[in-house]
Amino acid sequence: MSYRVDFTLKHDLKKFGIHDWNECFHCGNCTAICPMTKTGSLFPRKDIRLLQMGLKDKLATNLDPWLCYYCGECTETCPRDANPGELMMSLRRYLTSVYDWTGLSKKFYTSHFWEFGFIFFFFCAVIASFLIWLPLSGNTAELINDQGGVMINNLVAGISGASFVNIIEIGDWTMAILVAGLLISNILHMFYRVVIRDKEVKVPVYAYITEFWSLIWQFMTQSKFSKCEGKTYWVGHLLLMTGYSIMFAVIVVLLPEFQIEEVRPWYNWQRLMGYYATFGILFFLVYVTISRIRKSDWKSKFSHPTDWLFIVMLGLTTITGILVHIFRIGGMVSATYYMYVIHLAVLVPMILVEVPFSKWSHLAYRPFAIYFDRLKEYSRKSQNENKLVRAA
Repeated sequence: MSYRVDFTLKHDLKKFGIHDWNECFHCGNCTAICPMTKTGSLFPRKDIRLLQMGLKDKLATNLDPWLCYYCGECTETCPRDANPGELMMSLRRYLTSVYDWTGLSKKFYTSHFWEFGFIFFFFCAVIASFLIWLPLSGNTAELINDQGGVMINNLVAGISGASFVNIIEIGDWTMAILVAGLLISNILHMFYRVVIRDKEVKVPVYAYITEFWSLIWQFMTQSKFSKCEGKTYWVGHLLLMTGYSIMFAVIVVLLPEFQIEEVRPWYNWQRLMGYYATFGILFFLVYVTISRIRKSDWKSKFSHPTDWLFIVMLGLTTITGILVHIFRIGGMVSATYYMYVIHLAVLVPMILVEVPFSKWSHLAYRPFAIYFDRLKEYSRKSQNENKLVRAA
């Protein structure tokens, strides 16, 4: 398969955070020290070479950036300060835009106007929908239950508690279906580009089934992170992934079980799930925020604006959710209502931007990349075995 040289590639990639990539003179230090390097692999040198040669189409089919967990060892020991670790991070941003058929991911990563404008629009839309169509009930004195807590489902004027939960649940499912549809379609586009279009790859049908376990395992455990020297980042990332997954399930699937009038004991399964999700997210947020402010290690010394936006949006979502819980238990009706509105106004644009187009999509792309890489490796082994059989 032939590939066309694109001389504009290096200029395009600068918008995604790549800077000193041309400093690399291929000494091989990064490949030698990387704990993710496999036998016979030129990871991560191969990606730098593709950049320097302007092989845009070849780069788009490459899975190596997703196999990097950014432990920072390659950057720390690079004799030319080419910063290969940050380069791989930037390539993940770029590849996210390549897989996204809508083109929005590229706009969000390369234009502050598009990203902040999109977030601001949906922030205002959520607030307007409450203030205009779902205003606070006028009978605030009747919104306190027997336990002294706020009856959150009766906050809205003229709508019964059950009806309000249904409205929010319909909105949740609509958003979830939209986001899932976009993310799944982008993953299918990724599959087409890295597996189907690669004419050198012929994957047997049964391999898709036998290798599928790797996808599930990597998504659930993030186990490859454990190969990096710093285990705290792996633990934090695992807590973040499981915490957010639980929170997403609570918001979308189990909302009628969670957004109820009764304030259950702290040891109830409902509250324990919420506490775990909150702890997991906060642990990761505190860890990465302190690391990026102090620039205490190599993987936190270089920050793209979208990295900080992700931290801020997730932090605001978590903090406003905690405040809703505190105000509700404390019987503060107006504070509960307005904080609930602000919570949703932050949550909705964060999910619409981060899950299909930005940082959260990496949680899906990485395990699928490992899965596709195993399929391609399986194909290569099968072809080599067939050649040996024919030669014999």
